[in-house]
Amino acid sequence: MNSLQFQKKLLGLRDNMVNIALILTANRLDAEDLVQDTTMKVIDNQDKFVDNVNFKGWVLTVMRNIFINNYHKLVRTQTYVDPNTDIYNLDVVTDSDFHSPEGSFQLKEITKAINELNDDLKIPFSMFLSGYKYNEIAEKLDIPLGTVKSRIFFARQELQKILKDFR
Repeated sequence: MNSLQFQKKLLGLRDNMVNIALILTANRLDAEDLVQDTTMKVIDNQDKFVDNVNFKGWVLTVMRNIFINNYHKLVRTQTYVDPNTDIYNLDVVTDSDFHSPEGSFQLKEITKAINELNDDLKIPFSMFLSGYKYNEIAEKLDIPLGTVKSRIFFARQELQKILKDFR
């Protein structure tokens, strides 16, 4: 795809981008900023786009990542540390830390729940957790992309039922 086609395709997605940005930001001005940032990032990274990949999905993934990064940056800048606090002796709660005894137990329970899934759900879900993309899973397992997405969705639903007592 040449540069002009790329830009026309991107321009054709503007309405979709604005709608998604509004959902993410819940604010018109922030949404416009997010669309502008996404457009610039996509154009700057045009050379990284692979022709056989879903263009709209790629652009919206870039948008989502920018939103998440901006959110994390905002949280970091709004975090207040009391200068009178001894930061070396903070009483830090580590319940969610998988290195604590409680966290280690939770990790074992989650792993056990995943292992209890039937292979049709467990294998694609485990691959997804390992970092494989949907299309890579479909290719490796030789099943349709829609089937991969459905199986991962059903695996999540099943795990939510099994692990409903976790916080």
